[in-house]
Amino acid sequence: MVVQALVAGASTGIGDTASEAVVDTYSVLKGALVRRLAGRHRTLKQLEEFAADPGVGEAELTTALTITGTVDLHVLEMATRLLSLIDPAGTQAGKYQVHLPGAKGVQVGDNNTQHNTF
Repeated sequence: MVVQALVAGASTGIGDTASEAVVDTYSVLKGALVRRLAGRHRTLKQLEEFAADPGVGEAELTTALTITGTVDLHVLEMATRLLSLIDPAGTQAGKYQVHLPGAKGVQVGDNNTQHNTF
């Protein structure tokens, strides 16, 4: 969800179409991630490259944020807030609420392709 929020925030923030609240929330989310990634130069570089070209390296960044334990409650709250500003209807419908304890081989989101071998 955090990477999805980064994609949405960066994409919406292009040009003059984004509201001040979207731009501010995106900045807070990205800033929180940068602070949490202090000393993790490789993952920080992935984040910066992703911010410059949203969508490229999405899977790798998602994996890196998961492995490094970067996502905390504050980061999740900012990602949720950003998505609610960008897609209020989707948020209201529960699109961004995912609960998958013990799940394996799962992808969440739109337009995914996945091949599993168990």
